[in-house]
Order: sequence, then structure tokens, then C-alpha cells
Amino acid sequence: MATTNEYIEYVCEQIKEVGEVRYKKMFGEFMVYVNDKPVIIVCDNTPFVKKLDCIEEMMQNAETGCPYKGAKEHYVLDIDNVAFCKNVVTKLEKVTPIPKSRKKKEQ
Repeated sequence: MATTNEYIEYVCEQIKEVGEVRYKKMFGEFMVYVNDKPVIIVCDNTPFVKKLDCIEEMMQNAETGCPYKGAKEHYVLDIDNVAFCKNVVTKLEKVTPIPKSRKKKEQ
């Protein structure tokens, strides 16, 4: 089951106050960016965040799972808990770099 447009809009609405929030469809699922930094991956209507030290204590009771086959284990973010999500996303945004743009190779 793929993520619905309604669900990705809901995820972005929940964290809209933490910065400039946008999403991009990738491989049939979505990546949510905050201030141009990839912070949440949403697969099968489930929001996942990377297991990083800065949120380890906050997420110690969170479910975990892999967003897609071959991915490392991630935390499942309780997107319905707005205050908690904003706190987690704010911490992640601070330590996540802006991805470098990839230039297409000339053929």
C-alpha cells in the first residue's frame, strides 16, 4: 500500500511550524523536507525518522521498522502527537545536512 496524498499532507500539517516544510515523491513514496533537509520518510502511510543519537532518549519507547526493503531500521514517528513531533523534527533538522545537488553526467 502506497502513501496517500491526504496522509502526506497531514504529516506536513502536523509539523508546519518547525520551518519551511515540503515533500517530494521518491520511488513511489515520500520524503518530507524541513528547511530543505530530509527529515521524515513516509512509506505505506507510516512516518519514519532516522535512528540518531540526538533523539535516542526521546524515542526510546517508539516502535521501529524499516521504511522499505533493504533500509536500515528507523523509528516510527507518532505523527498524531504534535508537540512531540515538533520537538523530534526540530532536533533532527539541526543535525541533518542539506543534501548536495547531484549533477547529471554528460554522455
